[in-house]
Amino acid sequence: MKRTTEQASNYHHLDRMSTAEIIEAINAEDRTVPVAVAQAVPRIESLVDGIVERMRRGGRVFYLGAGTSGRLGIVDASEIPPTYGVHDAFIGLMAGGDQAIRNAVEGAEDDPDGAWRDMQPFSPRPDDTVIGIAASGTTPYVIGGVRKARAEGLLTGCVTCNQGSPLAAEAEIPVEVVVGPEFVTGSTRMKAGTAQKLVLNMISTATMIRLGHVKGSKMVDMQLTNRKLVDRGTRMIMEETGIEDYDLARKLLLEYGQVRAAVTAWQGRQTLQA
Repeated sequence: MKRTTEQASNYHHLDRMSTAEIIEAINAEDRTVPVAVAQAVPRIESLVDGIVERMRRGGRVFYLGAGTSGRLGIVDASEIPPTYGVHDAFIGLMAGGDQAIRNAVEGAEDDPDGAWRDMQPFSPRPDDTVIGIAASGTTPYVIGGVRKARAEGLLTGCVTCNQGSPLAAEAEIPVEVVVGPEFVTGSTRMKAGTAQKLVLNMISTATMIRLGHVKGSKMVDMQLTNRKLVDRGTRMIMEETGIEDYDLARKLLLEYGQVRAAVTAWQGRQTLQA
């Protein structure tokens, strides 16, 4: 049986479409993705709860993927430190290593032992979680990594866009988001990639919120990597403390390097002065 991600597009003769027709059709297909993701929410919830439990004991999350799926995992993992001030909590690995981020590495995704081998420099342990990302659910690099991780006692999950895939069979908590045929037949960088990105956003964001790195709706542990974030952090301090002097709030932020720390220090000062 042909996998859903490999089925023929619902649109024929794409090469005869006008620009407007192409864009409108892609948009129509994209609107179906959140609906498919919604069906997987209970599994995503279970996976997040398992991750949070383990991270409280010092565990980490490893994303394993190849091609587009691998790149999406690396993107999500790389955004955690600047957004939440947490380093080495999410680690993205892909078949072929860092050079494969820009250029395909021939045969790398076909090595079932490659992912576990790539994890060894990080000394994986039972409190870690491995999430295999593969639209097809058949990538040997990902399947092999998830299988070995589960055998070693790590929590395992996956994000795939086909039902009943070999990858889902290996994972303890499989997340299957079936988005249907791609607009361009087999081009899983499109709907499947969008679905995977949405799921990874949910996993990492929910985990960071549950672990206390968001207060209210604000990223109180974000890194001050540019002027925009310094300005945002300054205004967050003003709102949280009632300080009306922008320069004072900015000085506090730069002194303590973090919104949370600056607010705590200011509140401590006010308590001592009371």
